[in-house]
Amino acid sequence: MAIINDPNITNQLQTLAQGGTIDSSDVVALLNSALPGGQQISLATGVSSGVYKRFGEFDKVNSKVEVVTTGLWTGDSGSLVNAFTSSTQVAAASGEYYYNVYESDPATNSSAEVQFAVAYGHVNGSGSISLQASDDALLPTKATYAQYKSILLDPTDDKFSFEDGAGNSDDSNDIYVINVNRARYREKMDPGNWSLQLSGSNGTFTFIDDSGKKFGDTLGKAGRVFKVVSGSLNLGTENEATINTVTSSGDVGFGLFYPDRGIIVLSPAALEDTVGNIGVDGSEVSIAGDLGVDADKQNQKRLVNSIRLGGDFQARRTENVSTQHFFVRATNREFNYSNNPTYVNANGTFAETTFETDPKTYITTVGLLNDSNEMIAVAKTSQPIEKSFDKEVLIKVKLSF
Repeated sequence: MAIINDPNITNQLQTLAQGGTIDSSDVVALLNSALPGGQQISLATGVSSGVYKRFGEFDKVNSKVEVVTTGLWTGDSGSLVNAFTSSTQVAAASGEYYYNVYESDPATNSSAEVQFAVAYGHVNGSGSISLQASDDALLPTKATYAQYKSILLDPTDDKFSFEDGAGNSDDSNDIYVINVNRARYREKMDPGNWSLQLSGSNGTFTFIDDSGKKFGDTLGKAGRVFKVVSGSLNLGTENEATINTVTSSGDVGFGLFYPDRGIIVLSPAALEDTVGNIGVDGSEVSIAGDLGVDADKQNQKRLVNSIRLGGDFQARRTENVSTQHFFVRATNREFNYSNNPTYVNANGTFAETTFETDPKTYITTVGLLNDSNEMIAVAKTSQPIEKSFDKEVLIKVKLSF
């Protein structure tokens, strides 16, 4: 309730009263001119006799931003336990640059979806056939390294660097890259909420980022940057994530995480120190990769096999979703009749005889229209809502965009 102490408003009200006939909209407009915005009287609270009703001032709540986090993988799952590749994609030209990883076998499931891609890059092109060995050489490992360098590093950085235990940055000539499908992470991956298990001859190891529950203070060309460390998320407990080690036994940093790009860059040398060897095509080889230049080695296969054996890649995405709320009100005197042809008989009487004294409708859909009567959104109720003269209905419609 608000008290209006304005002689001008009082005089104008008296003038309206002396006129004999008072228009309620004039009174409301006059009062609103003296009331603050949050206490003004709605001009659209009257009864609607048609199928449309204009929203009043207090029937709309302006945009709010909500943070929504969901599982990263197909079906909004937060855990990926299977990792399949496509023999068609691996054998194609793109297989020299990266392997797509699916949640199910694309050879037997036509609806299998790409979850992420794994690539190997070397600054000088090692691990792929050289121009000296073949005039048709494309140096895919060199192209991969240059591509991610241009995407993620500042122009002054020539190589990816990983911190040792003393905080010194050591340049790396080669990298592994896990690039999450853009449609999967949407806006960004959720820092502090992903873990990757890698398995090799030394056992199974879990890698996370070092963000904890805070935002990173390291910003680069590609946005926020966190370090990849060995640890555990401690899901299902009240404990924060545990960091076991920040470097490998050879004092090499494990990698970097770019949540705004959905990219994890790993150090092959650190993985070799920690994970060890991995089985590839019936042979046990170092996960660090083959640096030979006599053929395209497709070293990315080694990391894919380690991920497959690890059997668990947990990750979530986070989005800032703008929402707007509309309160759709149907008072007891509104929307008790239907324009549906089946509502009445050919002679104009109610098809349901009980409706003669107690008409009813059932609300199933709410349409939001602009001032030009163009439909801009449709909301469906979970079940029909009965409406009659002795019932009022309030439906809250939430738009997310």
